[in-house]
Amino acid sequence: MPVCAIAIDTTSRDATEALGEAVAPLLRGGDVLLLSGDLGAGKTQLTKGVARGLGVVEPVTSPTFNILLVHEGRLPLYHFDLYRLETAHQVDDLDYWGTLEADGVSVVEWGDRFPDAMPADGLIVRISITDDDARRLELEPLGERGSQLAAAWAAAAAGLNGISVEMDSEAAR
Repeated sequence: MPVCAIAIDTTSRDATEALGEAVAPLLRGGDVLLLSGDLGAGKTQLTKGVARGLGVVEPVTSPTFNILLVHEGRLPLYHFDLYRLETAHQVDDLDYWGTLEADGVSVVEWGDRFPDAMPADGLIVRISITDDDARRLELEPLGERGSQLAAAWAAAAAGLNGISVEMDSEAAR
């Protein structure tokens, strides 16, 4: 299992959402965030922040039953939830690959569910519950863009209220 080079701790739901908002200005078309974590870990909360940072004005909810919801903002936000899919082949029915490569940002809840469906470039965000509302987000970059995004996100999050960032020396390079 890859070693996480960047960990970000949040102290509240608001801080988790603010962390999502902090990454939004760094995102560009074709970027992919693959979110993982237990039920209630904060995947949708983080996505709400990304959406707000992208200028999405409509409410953002988990697309558990829809599998994919599209929200319009500065860039389209393609919000996937793979929880209810049983096999990796089912992502093909969603035009998953075409959407990931499209002009928007893809946030994929349960993005680690099918390792064969992970893109070569993106950012895995593992969210764990550390206390009632506190969370730890471990960033695992995939490819060059994933590495750039992880480092830039950590820098953007440093100093925000309720957020602390830990980087090992390799990630700081």
